[in-house]
Amino acid sequence: MELYRLLPTDALRIPLVLCLSFLIGLEREEHKFALGTYAFGGVRTFPIIGLIGYSVSLLSGTLLLPVIIGFAVVGSFLLLSYWHKLSAPEPAGVTSEMSGLATYLVGALVYYDHWWIATTLSVAGLLLLELKSALEKLASRTAPEEILTFSKFLFLSVVILPALPNQQFGPFHINPFKTWLVVVAVSAISYGSYVLQKLTKKHDGIVLAAFLGGAYSSTVTTVAMSRRASHEERPYLFSGSILIASGMMYVRLVALLALFNRQLAAMLAVPFLVLAAAAIAIGWFWSRRPDVLVSELKRESEPKNPLELMAAFLFAFLFLVMLVATQLAATYLGRAGVQTLAAIMGVTDVDPFIMGMTQAAGTLTPLKVAATAVLIAAASNNLVKGVYSYKLADRKTGRQSLFFLIGLAAAGLLPLLWL
Repeated sequence: MELYRLLPTDALRIPLVLCLSFLIGLEREEHKFALGTYAFGGVRTFPIIGLIGYSVSLLSGTLLLPVIIGFAVVGSFLLLSYWHKLSAPEPAGVTSEMSGLATYLVGALVYYDHWWIATTLSVAGLLLLELKSALEKLASRTAPEEILTFSKFLFLSVVILPALPNQQFGPFHINPFKTWLVVVAVSAISYGSYVLQKLTKKHDGIVLAAFLGGAYSSTVTTVAMSRRASHEERPYLFSGSILIASGMMYVRLVALLALFNRQLAAMLAVPFLVLAAAAIAIGWFWSRRPDVLVSELKRESEPKNPLELMAAFLFAFLFLVMLVATQLAATYLGRAGVQTLAAIMGVTDVDPFIMGMTQAAGTLTPLKVAATAVLIAAASNNLVKGVYSYKLADRKTGRQSLFFLIGLAAAGLLPLLWL
């Protein structure tokens, strides 16, 4: 420890620059050897570039202009290297030259005591260089619409959300930031499930689709599976999977409640998780029962992109409508009005209503009233899904699904006895 204190600062900085730049140079040396043609730099050139960056920063002190001039000089040599590549018949890449510029910056960053940034920059660069084949394969497999989908998610969460004011407006206490945060949270869960469905499409089964689809939207999954079951003789598989999807709905609701209202989540987490576990377990064992057909099933349709911007704006609008309607029902109709509204909302997508209850619970609406409304909405939604399945699926699958979902809806109302 005493030796560490006695050492000058440069005795620690210079070895770090050499180590980081040598690692980059070593990777480029291996690439040049594997390529068998001209490539810029290696285990000697890159450490020298790193030392140049460090030395120029040392001589310039607090002045930034000499560092910029040094960066331009090094860049001019790298430009000559790239020009030489362009004159060759082989395809020219600029990765090595860009790595040289990054190495210069690593040396400068270490001098200015940005050690963590310099190390992170070097490690990130090494990973990008080493994972070239994997990244190129990923790019070739990624459809342009998937990049657009991810861009939409970033637009929703990174661009719009920070720009909204985090304060209440109007007589209904509308908070734009919290409203859009709800949209982002629901979209994130749906998008995560969507990505998993896309990644597992080649080795996907009906049961796995039920798990992932239930986290995305149990209503959409029920409708899709019921339509599929109408021309398949697999009633045990499909009815069990539909029950699994509805069980996953409760897991999804617990996650959303925990994010936006911990008091409400504390009241409903245990019964919801018990309902989820029971539905998933019964659905799993029921789906394992032998059907008439035993051939392997594959997904017929691709999952729909959940991040359409119009859908996000529509969800935000519905959320606000539900928030206002809940406050009006609680003010003028009391507990019975909120419960009636919950039962009606279960016929459609329950997310806007339940998310509205997370904002109203404890302020505009008593916690117990809000918890009761959430239970009724979820139960109503299960009942409606049972009707959908009965109408859309074959007779045996429809009857089994209706029976299971009526049972799940009834079980979902049991916590009302102690609320």
